[in-house]
Amino acid sequence: MDTVKYVRTSMVSQNTERQETNSSKFKKLYIDKCSGSIKLADRPQGKKLISDVENNLVKVVHLQSIDRLGRDIIDILTTVKFLNKHSVNLFVENIGMYSLVNDKPNPSFSMVISVLGNVAEMERNNMLERQQQGILIAKAKGTYRGRLSGTTMTKEDILTKYDKVVKELAAGESLRRAAALCGCSLGTVQKVKQLM
Repeated sequence: MDTVKYVRTSMVSQNTERQETNSSKFKKLYIDKCSGSIKLADRPQGKKLISDVENNLVKVVHLQSIDRLGRDIIDILTTVKFLNKHSVNLFVENIGMYSLVNDKPNPSFSMVISVLGNVAEMERNNMLERQQQGILIAKAKGTYRGRLSGTTMTKEDILTKYDKVVKELAAGESLRRAAALCGCSLGTVQKVKQLM
């Protein structure tokens, strides 16, 4: 069993070097380029990590910071619980803490991660609030070009309209990469993925 590292950036264009500074120490790197709002199990490399954990190929997982796991506190705690269940020690580098001590859950780690996970979730909620405020301002100026209020499309209409997105997601592209390739918003790609 090996020590590995999980790396995540929110955007395809973002550089992962900062998170990979100590990469030579690890048997394997799992690198995802997608939103932290996507559950680990729904990310291409996240799925591989989970599979390797279930197959007893991983003993320790390093993260640069806890928000690399996600921005939803429930998802973060669920992942930590999953790793603990498989006796995989999670080490968060920026706080220098392990999730297990003597193969038992570290109560100090749980407390700190709960606080940091809540901060990550709060940051995401603040970002969404700022986005909504921006939309309201753009609407007031008459520059907003979103879908008209009250219009509805069936599931089939959406999947047909965004057939290129469906193809990219089916080919294993990340949400952000599919959005970039198809020239549409991340929100649209997320909606298509939910409907697939």
